[in-house]
Amino acid sequence: MSTVNPQPLWQPDQESVAKAQVTRFQSWAAAHHGAPADGGYAALHRWSVEELDTFWKAVTEWFDVRFTTPYTRVLGDRSMPGAQWFPGATLNYAEHALRAAATRPGEPALLHVDESHDPRPVTWAGLRRQVGSLAAELRALGVRPGDRVSGYLPNIPEAVVALLATAAVGAVWTSCAPDFGARSVLDRFQQVEPVVLFTVDGYRYGGKEHDRRETVAELRRELPTLRAVVHIPLLGTDAPAGALTWESLTAKDTEPVFEQVPFDHPLWVLYSSGTTGLPKAIVQSQGGILVEHLKQLGLHCDLGPEDRFFWYTSTGWMMWNFLVSGLLTGTTIVLYDGSPGFPDTGAQWRIAERTGATLYGTSAAYVMACRKAGLHPGRDHDLSRVRCVATTGSPLPPDGFRWLHDEVRPDLWIASVSGGTDVCSCFAGAVPTLPVHIGELQAPGLGTDLQSWDPAGEPLTDEVGELVVTNPMPSMPIRFWNDPDGSRYHDSYFSTYPGVWRHGDWITLTSRGSVIIHGRSDSTLNRQGVRMGSADIYEAVERLPEIKESLVIGVEEPDGGYWMPLFVHLAPGAVLDQALLDRVKRTIREECSPRHVPDEIIEVPGIPHTLTGKRIEVPVKRLLQGTPLDKAVNPGSIDHVDLLRFYENLGRARA
Repeated sequence: MSTVNPQPLWQPDQESVAKAQVTRFQSWAAAHHGAPADGGYAALHRWSVEELDTFWKAVTEWFDVRFTTPYTRVLGDRSMPGAQWFPGATLNYAEHALRAAATRPGEPALLHVDESHDPRPVTWAGLRRQVGSLAAELRALGVRPGDRVSGYLPNIPEAVVALLATAAVGAVWTSCAPDFGARSVLDRFQQVEPVVLFTVDGYRYGGKEHDRRETVAELRRELPTLRAVVHIPLLGTDAPAGALTWESLTAKDTEPVFEQVPFDHPLWVLYSSGTTGLPKAIVQSQGGILVEHLKQLGLHCDLGPEDRFFWYTSTGWMMWNFLVSGLLTGTTIVLYDGSPGFPDTGAQWRIAERTGATLYGTSAAYVMACRKAGLHPGRDHDLSRVRCVATTGSPLPPDGFRWLHDEVRPDLWIASVSGGTDVCSCFAGAVPTLPVHIGELQAPGLGTDLQSWDPAGEPLTDEVGELVVTNPMPSMPIRFWNDPDGSRYHDSYFSTYPGVWRHGDWITLTSRGSVIIHGRSDSTLNRQGVRMGSADIYEAVERLPEIKESLVIGVEEPDGGYWMPLFVHLAPGAVLDQALLDRVKRTIREECSPRHVPDEIIEVPGIPHTLTGKRIEVPVKRLLQGTPLDKAVNPGSIDHVDLLRFYENLGRARA
């Protein structure tokens, strides 16, 4: 694998390497903490996992983390699950997120953009004032540390204010995007029993207004623990009876009071896709997220006060929480509330241009859609300020790397990153001082002992294996909600290799230190003992202009057989004739493996996804094995449930 792309696509120049924060951190950590002064990133990474306590102590000092009471040691119990970080310490996440208000009060903390694409700033002073006012009002409503506060909100400044005010009080934030239906929201919020609900009356998407007042009324009826509902009139409607108004809660000029909480005090609850059963309610801590995001955004993304950070996301995806943490590094964050492709496919490039984004993050799927649409963003937009384009959600195919290089500009830093909601961070991805090779993530993250293991737990190099992490990360869940004995948490990550985090992805660690992601290991394609990730098939097939999207499933059959269909959603005007069938098979045979040519290629009306846009493979596999729809999948977690009927009927017919 490591010899596929011997020449890097991009290499940082010496001046960029010297200026990068990770370079300066390494020199400082060498002088103060015994880190290696030479050997570049590889040496720093080795030190960061071998001297875990010293590394994280260095991170807190470099970023000037303010502990109001000091910690007794960096890592108490280091076992997984259950590692104890910085026992004895108290701090507050929101206090750190608002620090830049003291030195840059009039500069923008937030740039809010809707489908008009006109950026509207919220200054650091304005953000701090609103958080202070709202935090005081939450306390007046009886919200105490540990209480849950929920948001049914789009990616707007009010959502950031509500999150920070919740954290300032020591309460626990949780959010869903307003395109989630009532059942999906209740599957999440009913688990955590919120006392306050922030909600909009509707949202705008794709040039249309979507009224959500009936859904909000249902949420109010079905969440008996609510003491207050706060109405944000995005569509201009009056507050419903009994609701408080956003204006009344944020009008005062109140200095924020930051509750000093233990390092492992819960900050927010995120939800797994939860395609079957209830979504996992993942609890992460104030201190764990603070230090992990400072490392990730400051050292890996190289963000600071001069930067503008734009990631296309919604409040229902962990990337929104990650985006908000850009405030920790004093960075201006760009909040885009709207469709990723309105009024046309090039919308996100226009926003990057108009906001002066220096780091622009999007999905691999969006990059490939731009390539298919024949866009020329570097020609049609002034993207001179964009230093880095980062992608996540699925592996960025090699063609995506080439397209960004050719169509944005040749000296672009392309960061394909991979992590998970489970840690609200990246296991591998961006390193500003390393070269970029086509189809590869630059390196594992600092402090993350990322390995590829075979089924016996032996590490692999240049071979496909399970993604495992062998040491604790501060942002790993402190627990799942409503999991009193920790069994659901343990079974999710630690049942395969005791004491080692198994994430559920296939990866290759190359001998040059880069990382290749091959897709989910729980939906592996295993033909005649040869394993392949579905991502490799998608990347090859979706290069063909006729194929809009695809889904490949490997189904073990009761008689010991193995059926591997490929479902294709065709581009407008395309026809699945014999010529196209032959081209698809030839493409897979030549570019992936002759053993992984599908048994059947079947046209479908569309490919189902989770609400955060990931293709759903395992539930479709269950449907094809004859499991009824209500047992195979949680319908509230899927974007278009009706698409699943096709697979259910096919499974029934085969049975």
